[in-house]
Amino acid sequence: MKSSQLLSLVILLFISGICRAASADTTGMFKNPLLASGPDPWVVRHNGMYYYMHTTGHNLVMRKTKNMSALAQSTETVIWRPPAKGPNARDIWAPELHRLNGKWYVYYTAGSSDSIHPQHTFVLENTAEDPTTGSWTDKGQITDPAHPEHFAIDGTLFQHKGNNYFIWSGHNGKDAVQRLYIARMKDPWTLASSKVEIAAPQYPWEQNGINEGPEILRNAKGEVFLVFSACGCWTENYILGIMKLKTGADPLLPASWTKSPEPVLQSKPENGAYAPGHNGFFKSPDGKEDWIIYHANSKAGQGCGNLRNPRIQKITWNADGTPFFGEPVKINTWITNPAGE
Repeated sequence: MKSSQLLSLVILLFISGICRAASADTTGMFKNPLLASGPDPWVVRHNGMYYYMHTTGHNLVMRKTKNMSALAQSTETVIWRPPAKGPNARDIWAPELHRLNGKWYVYYTAGSSDSIHPQHTFVLENTAEDPTTGSWTDKGQITDPAHPEHFAIDGTLFQHKGNNYFIWSGHNGKDAVQRLYIARMKDPWTLASSKVEIAAPQYPWEQNGINEGPEILRNAKGEVFLVFSACGCWTENYILGIMKLKTGADPLLPASWTKSPEPVLQSKPENGAYAPGHNGFFKSPDGKEDWIIYHANSKAGQGCGNLRNPRIQKITWNADGTPFFGEPVKINTWITNPAGE
């Protein structure tokens, strides 16, 4: 073999070794975004499987996966299609899947027309063990008994000290400001009390009169936080804020909740993260890590459409027990999988 051929072979083997090493370095890693589209993402874990939902605008879809890092490899199943007409026929948003008393419930926002003003929250029930199977029964609109006509979106379930509560974003019937409300539940589709306002926009970063997308997060001590979206999803300033429930306090009392004057997650253009918001939370498979799932746009000016895509990243905890979200992780970069995958 000529020396030149030998040198070429050595170089080839060296490059090949580098490539193999680089490939090995990405084992057990993933990249954000998880999907090309996925506004208002939500995930819950049951019997070792994650069930994921997001807004499509025209139906309800669900994915089932053992590992959230592999969400793109899962199959999307349409679990429900709306009626041709009626109060829940159009603009279907923000689905959330919850399990109560051995049954599955999906809470979702919908309306009767393309105008957002008649938007309300509705409930579906499924008795199957696997919510991607079985049939869904329409349990109707979940309403404040005193004001069923009021605008009400982004509902979530809050289980606390033996009671179930419903938290959502809505109007007070006097103005268009979106406030956060809570009520105790009689059953999974009926409220037992009238709504109580627990938050309204008050800081400069809560622009456009919007508090929405409320989600519950607990720390290791069981302390309760409520993370919400503020501003407007059509702007680059969509953002996450946080509130805390005072220890031992009644969640139906407005004074029981304290809002932080600073946001906890905001746009990071250099990371391809514009208007991050409408989040959820989940545990890693080994139960040791807390993760946030949220949507964001990858470029400026993409607004409230289907270009919003789902991302996940690990949460850490400050010494005082408050969560630390950091900044949106840069898209298309390798991230270590949730522990236990």
